Amino acid sequence: MISRAAVMGAGSWGTAFAKVLADAGLPVRLWGRRADLVESITRTRVNDEYLPGIALPSTIEATADPRYALEETDLVVLAIPSQTLRTNLQGWRDLIAGHATLVSMMKGIELGSMLRMSEVIAQTAEVDPGRIAVLSGPNLAREIAEEQPAATVIACPEHERAVSVQNICRTGYFRPYTSTDVVGCELGGAVKNVIALACGMAEGMGFGDNTKATLMTRGLAETARLGSKLGADVRTFSGLAGIGDLAATCSSPLSRNRTFGEWLGRGHTLEEATARTTQIAEGVKSCRSVLDLARANGVEMPITEAIVAICHEGRSVSEIAPALMGRATKPEAS
Repeated sequence: MISRAAVMGAGSWGTAFAKVLADAGLPVRLWGRRADLVESITRTRVNDEYLPGIALPSTIEATADPRYALEETDLVVLAIPSQTLRTNLQGWRDLIAGHATLVSMMKGIELGSMLRMSEVIAQTAEVDPGRIAVLSGPNLAREIAEEQPAATVIACPEHERAVSVQNICRTGYFRPYTSTDVVGCELGGAVKNVIALACGMAEGMGFGDNTKATLMTRGLAETARLGSKLGADVRTFSGLAGIGDLAATCSSPLSRNRTFGEWLGRGHTLEEATARTTQIAEGVKSCRSVLDLARANGVEMPITEAIVAICHEGRSVSEIAPALMGRATKPEAS
């Protein structure tokens, strides 16, 4: 039975999901790295830096002490930048109860190891994969915090554990579904950030909806090819964790990856775009690990390859579109 949750990460998504859990009736400890942010949340009941104007329930207790956050906790929600997961977990693993369910909110592939986030958790925290659930879907934090209707997928190898998480995060505005396809849900979440960068670049360059629809559709094909190779259920990519998450992230101005890509499309450098955004665009870092994973498995991902070339190899946005359009023609299903 889950009676208390710890949400490790007080960014926009961690704070929004802490509110979901609290609104569903669960006491929550929200851990933040910065003491000043934690103090502000405690004093004002608002995370003014990440979700200004959103009042947080009194059953959310903010803390900068990971030991206290994880004490007597049945549900551990990890909502930190994906590339910091391993380092943070190395410090937290001995504080996590042996029976606790761990929920990954992160959408990325680890650089170097090419591991999905649930694999990093299992390896670093030394827990059985059956204790790890993945939450994915069209999860724009601001809209959920405003209690706009939304749905999500909770994927776990143990169906009953997925159901237990489902039951404690269901509210009148947040509807969770369950799945056992962890691989598909994680890949959908990781690759969509990369495709959102491409859609943002298209927007910044002044291209219209045909271009963005093409990028989304062919981006989904890239995701499905990689997922199929890695054992995912291809039906996952036509659901919330696939096309649902992709559509929201590629089309909404609330999406940090799309917004970051838009700055690049307008001609700004990577450094200038980084300076203009206050939150991490996961796709900028994880595009390299996604491409490494694809190449290691013999999967062609031309859009991802183009994003890596722009973000990490000095190629300009303007020269990538002709390169993609000039590729050899082939059947759509290939």
